[in-house]
Amino acid sequence: MLQYSVWSSYFVELQPEEMIREFLAAGFTATEFSDEHGFMMLARGDAEKEGAKLRAYAEGRGFSFPQGHLLLKADICAEGAAEILKPWLDLFMTMGIRSGVLHAAGGGGLAPEERFERRVKTLAELTRYVRGSDFTICLENLRGASNPETVEDLNALIDAVGDDTNLGICLDTGHLHIEREKRQSQIDFIRGAWKRLKALHIADNDTTSDMHLMPYGRGTVDWNEVMAGLREVGYDRLFNLEIPGERRCPLPVLRRKLVYLRGLCEYMLAEAGL
Repeated sequence: MLQYSVWSSYFVELQPEEMIREFLAAGFTATEFSDEHGFMMLARGDAEKEGAKLRAYAEGRGFSFPQGHLLLKADICAEGAAEILKPWLDLFMTMGIRSGVLHAAGGGGLAPEERFERRVKTLAELTRYVRGSDFTICLENLRGASNPETVEDLNALIDAVGDDTNLGICLDTGHLHIEREKRQSQIDFIRGAWKRLKALHIADNDTTSDMHLMPYGRGTVDWNEVMAGLREVGYDRLFNLEIPGERRCPLPVLRRKLVYLRGLCEYMLAEAGL
């Protein structure tokens, strides 16, 4: 069975060590390390030193960080964007993160050709920085005409950079679902990404907004299609839920809900043969 997780901002108010203890208490052994917890770690001091401390703390308790979310509001079209992101890469690689999710966003006021060129330039610099490691920068499908929305948009960026080793794709099922009538189905996206698919943001909605709900609740994503697609392409990294829409409750309820989410992940993966 694939390793599964809920992203770490499920416990956004807690320090990373406290967050780890909460997940372990509910039977989870991994998480996607969030942007918010990334800021907490970088505020402590040297990225590599602090990352190594947290990794040792986690591993000593049987916990890991297979996936992380790089700076959420990064503008990779801006001058110096790569330098801003390099401490995040240092932190994540030291923590043992293999899939670092990145929004290939920004440059909304630029002409499409210049915006594309600037994104390629920054991504090329970032991939050179992590070259020789097993770290994959995973570009996430976003919403909005100036952002990469489809798998074709993301593949075009990766092809232009020319790096299939340290660049990959993150599927956000919620983003894709909202635009499904204008764009593409979940399974078409997964097939289009194929072996480049290295990260997941599993979330549901009813297409009216990016609700970030758990599967099989009030949303309308076709989860049978998603899971069949993941099985078809041989997806083998973290099955991660990004569900801030489920956080509107007190901590004791969050804890109880997390136990249910563990069972939900196990059910979905077992049914799909993953």
